[in-house]
Amino acid sequence: MVQPEIGLEVVIDSSIIKTQEQPTRQSIIKNQHHHSKPSQQAIIAKINASYFRISISLGAQALLWKILSEKTNFSPTFNNLFTKLPSTTFFLIWCLALCIFVSLSMLYILRCIFHFNMVKAEYHHHIGVNYLFAPWVSWLLLLQSAPTFIFRNKYSYEYVWLPLIIPVIALDVKIYGQWFTTEKRFLSMVANPTSQLSVIGNLVGAHAAIKMGWRESGICLFTLGMTHYLVVFITLYQRLSGNNHIPSRLRPVFFQFVATPSMAALAWKSINGNFDVLCKMLFFLSLFLFTSLASRPVMFKKSVKSFSVAWWAFSYPLSFLALASVAYSQQAKGVTATALTLVLSAISVLVFVFLLVCSTLKIDSLLRKPILNFSDEN
Repeated sequence: MVQPEIGLEVVIDSSIIKTQEQPTRQSIIKNQHHHSKPSQQAIIAKINASYFRISISLGAQALLWKILSEKTNFSPTFNNLFTKLPSTTFFLIWCLALCIFVSLSMLYILRCIFHFNMVKAEYHHHIGVNYLFAPWVSWLLLLQSAPTFIFRNKYSYEYVWLPLIIPVIALDVKIYGQWFTTEKRFLSMVANPTSQLSVIGNLVGAHAAIKMGWRESGICLFTLGMTHYLVVFITLYQRLSGNNHIPSRLRPVFFQFVATPSMAALAWKSINGNFDVLCKMLFFLSLFLFTSLASRPVMFKKSVKSFSVAWWAFSYPLSFLALASVAYSQQAKGVTATALTLVLSAISVLVFVFLLVCSTLKIDSLLRKPILNFSDEN
């Protein structure tokens, strides 16, 4: 007996497939759109205080161009060369510095609002805490390099200087106090080249205070900065085994060894009234440290393999050194001293232009690949 074959016909409704596939396609398109769209929150989370070294470099370069474009007491051979520098270039650099600083400030304010835990982690980090001085140093440099028509009234300069120096002093009290009162924050354990940023903040503040006639305030800030500079400088020279080492990509910050004595020479010149022996000693020290670092390019081999914001640490120390050389040349009034000013100023300008072009071409990498990362966890 033959059994009849039973055929089963399976009917698949295409609408079911479409309804099942449609959410999947929509989710893929949504995810692709989400990833292709620039994430503003990601940029805000990555912008830490170390990015303000860009605005410090711009402010220092604007101050250098301002001083070189003014009438100065160089030797007659080179005097005409400096006084013919276009003041328009200085004004454009200052406007650029102001725009970039305002942009970075807005991004960092948003970081404080939406990622406050990251700001706290930055404050407790042995490197990140030093960069909290950077915004105020940037403001003070912009204040000193501002065109004359902006602060025609003396008191308008004072009203801006006071709110800028208060955070610097507050950070001084907190950080310097921790160095000798808190066991977890001993200077011998947390010292690194970025620790000199706090000293630079005091010296720039002293230089700005003397400009508006506040001599006693300038001496106070200079004393505070130089006292701790001696301590930090000796500690860093000792290279204690317990020191927290900095990442290899951050090695350009070693050029802050050049920035601090250069700024100290400028600050003391403004206090004393002329570039005396102490100023010359500080300038020669910064020149020696610059030569020592420049003669060891292998030291920075790893840090220059890929472009990062750390490269801007090369710029403002060179600008401070060039500014100190200008003051030295005005005092020495010799061909050798003025030639040294020419060389150092040229190096400073070339490095600044190179970093500006690189930052413009690689802006996405600059903003999205910070060297220092801080957790948003409590």
